[in-house]
Amino acid sequence: MAIALTLERYLDSKHVKYEVIAHEPTSTSMQTAETCRIPGDRLAKAVLLRDDVGYAVAVLPASHHIRLSELKRQFGSDVELATEREAEELFEDCARGAIPVVSECYGLDMLVDDSIDEQPDVYFEGGDHETLIHMSHREFAGLTATARHASFSARH
Repeated sequence: MAIALTLERYLDSKHVKYEVIAHEPTSTSMQTAETCRIPGDRLAKAVLLRDDVGYAVAVLPASHHIRLSELKRQFGSDVELATEREAEELFEDCARGAIPVVSECYGLDMLVDDSIDEQPDVYFEGGDHETLIHMSHREFAGLTATARHASFSARH
């Protein structure tokens, strides 16, 4: 595979400057960070959420875990983790478990953890387990400007 076509078209339509980085196949975001020799704080991972309205993607560093109780407190008590099957249906051009954090191109809202906003540059899955997208903080901030931002993660 490579960068998901939906994501690639979206980034190009927004005139975002980014770099595509190929890497050895990995199965977790922290493995990806280690394989690519990048800090886990700079690798953004996506967690698909569901509530009574629909779906959204929480964006947080690979070095962190989501605090569901904090998400519920800030965004509504009905927020819960979506299933792998739901993710496969929403992200048809992506490999299982390789959801890009830029979910707006898939029609989904983003919830961005404050800790990822503090990074000078950001990496994230391109839609498979062998491709990363790398961009500056400025480019990533532009892509997430309309997203909801809050603190809902904690370091592993």
